[in-house]
Amino acid sequence: MNRLPEKGTAVITGASSGIGALYAQRLARRGYDLILVARSSQRLDTLAARLEAETLSMVEPITADLCDAADLRRVENILATDSTIGMLVNNAGMGMRAPLMDSDIDSMQQMIALNVTALTRLSHAATTAFVNRGAGVIINISSIAAVAPELLNSVYGATKAYVLAFSQSLRHELRGTGVQVQVVLPGAVATAFWEHAGKPLDDLPPQIAMSGGDLVDAALAGLDLGEFVTIPSLPEIDDWLEFEAARLALGPNLLRARPAVRYLAGFDCGVVTTASNSSCNP
Repeated sequence: MNRLPEKGTAVITGASSGIGALYAQRLARRGYDLILVARSSQRLDTLAARLEAETLSMVEPITADLCDAADLRRVENILATDSTIGMLVNNAGMGMRAPLMDSDIDSMQQMIALNVTALTRLSHAATTAFVNRGAGVIINISSIAAVAPELLNSVYGATKAYVLAFSQSLRHELRGTGVQVQVVLPGAVATAFWEHAGKPLDDLPPQIAMSGGDLVDAALAGLDLGEFVTIPSLPEIDDWLEFEAARLALGPNLLRARPAVRYLAGFDCGVVTTASNSSCNP
């Protein structure tokens, strides 16, 4: 069978099921070769065999636990040295629903390791390689919890807020390098995530649960459109643009040499300050 024109290789983490497996399917159909990373070797091997049978893509499964330092460095090394890689999909992650005080602290630490540390280290490896080649795509899977952290466990929301903030800064750093960054903020998606997070999928109102296929198709459509932030469930992108404009508008007032006037009543004006003019003088 003849090979399709080369699009390069996409690395997908958390690829054995759910959103990651759907990304693998969609990207294989688009002509990418794949490196699939996950902990379950059996599911990875099954998926890889199926995708190679259904598409013209070459699929390499890599069994790795990204919370394990040695496994994580092994995947980093692949990203740093394989010159065929042109895309990284940072999909691997875990979530929790229970409040902080009702959650296991070791499990929350593991969530930070996967959602934050692994994503950061893999992005670093990919970014360095992509910039040196002048091209590449990094897709980071965040969550609407990044901007609505009250919805689920506080640590989960914080890790996804990190993914959004990290992606925003990374995009700024990579301007002009040829490397594209996209951050995807899914809402409630009908995957096994909810079982693992401690809330059965059947408990969710059906009108809010998007299928995984629709989520990935929308995310890839957003990538094709050149979107930086893709929120598949948001009807009007202008709502996000207004939110982002409000954030940016804060900028000029976030760096000032003196406190805001509303705080001056709390100052002890009898104490000499190190500033040339006392903060008690508005």
